[in-house]
Amino acid sequence: MAPSSGGMGSLFEGDAPRPLADRLRPQALEDVVGQEHLVGPDGALRQMLETGRLTSLILWGGPGCGKTTIARLVAERSGLAFEPLSAVFSGVADLRKVFDRAKDRRAAGQGTVLFVDEIHRFNKAQQDGFLPYVEDGTVVLIGATTENPSFELNAALLSRARVFTLNRLDAEALERMLARAEALEERPLPVTAEARRAMLAMADGDGRYLLNMVEALYGMGTTTPMDAQQLAKAVQRRMPVYDKSAESHYNLMSALHKSLRGSDCDAALYWLGRMLAGGEDPLYVARRLVRFAYEDVGLADPAACQQALAAWDTYERLGSPEGELALAQAVIYLATAPKSNAAYTAYKAAIRAAKETGSLMPPKHILNAPTKLMKDLGYSKGYAYDHDAEDGFSGQNYFPDEMARLPLYEPVERGFERELRKRQDYFANLRAKRRKAERE
Repeated sequence: MAPSSGGMGSLFEGDAPRPLADRLRPQALEDVVGQEHLVGPDGALRQMLETGRLTSLILWGGPGCGKTTIARLVAERSGLAFEPLSAVFSGVADLRKVFDRAKDRRAAGQGTVLFVDEIHRFNKAQQDGFLPYVEDGTVVLIGATTENPSFELNAALLSRARVFTLNRLDAEALERMLARAEALEERPLPVTAEARRAMLAMADGDGRYLLNMVEALYGMGTTTPMDAQQLAKAVQRRMPVYDKSAESHYNLMSALHKSLRGSDCDAALYWLGRMLAGGEDPLYVARRLVRFAYEDVGLADPAACQQALAAWDTYERLGSPEGELALAQAVIYLATAPKSNAAYTAYKAAIRAAKETGSLMPPKHILNAPTKLMKDLGYSKGYAYDHDAEDGFSGQNYFPDEMARLPLYEPVERGFERELRKRQDYFANLRAKRRKAERE
């Protein structure tokens, strides 16, 4: 982000104060940091501009990664008028005014870029309102969103726009922004090397937040370099980017679940920490841990579900922050437990078989016969009481007569299911013996 022409050493110009982030806003696509895959020499967006085939775009990325800047520079590079709107503060009336101005410009031979920040906040009907103006070329739409477009934007709108994903700004990109701020201010940041690294971590990929921190530090007027501890006191630490109702909610839960399934205790604890630090409801986490215990640990360790339920119960009794320790303990237990999804797989197979076989009746010999009519129909006839049979096992058929036997539950050779495998094999051998004896 090269300084704008006429840059001064102070943070303000004349009587019109401008935030440092605005003063350091890139003046050309070449100055944008961290998005080389889009605006670099071989970038997809750069190639689109060089061929003169600008289409409607959706810029998807986290806060402070350059969406608004790129949209403005694309309009400038294309020679189009730039009409910015925020979906938070705009409605149908604002859109109509923009479309009317765009029609007038088009009649005069100039195109218009309509930039809609946080476009996902427009409802489905409002999004549909863009379609005729995008289709007839009245506007080139550039929408910016922090949410997954697949979930938040209409399919019709997505089919008319290219989606570009912006990277979270890494440490190298953020460091380049710090260097530019120091060049504009004409003095180094009053922080130690350790505090400088802490600033990059606190920014969490958000360039705007980083520059706001820089502005606050310069505004304090201190010349003695601050260490990391002093920096933390001087600059309020931001919460991790996390929205319990948005995609990050599901992404982090997926990361926790898969880390548990992969028996990576440390990674699972990290994702648990990320979720709780971001404000996730601990009871939601507790419910998902119980689900995991049954789905992915299963009977390989029957105590896993007890541990998960105990953590849930403990959190409800203790509340926060003490109750979170119970969740952490459950995560450790689940991550280190032997894994099996045999019960989960057997259940799904049973549901699938039930749907495929319809309304087949149970075999009559296992039906009760409380009335004479039912006895005359053969209900309960030939039933063998297992407790009276040799080995306590009759080996009778319990599937419908019209249906072949289905092997649904297949225990794994891990944990307690190794014992269950022995039991399954034991009963299977007895069943085979009974069948052989019946044939003879």
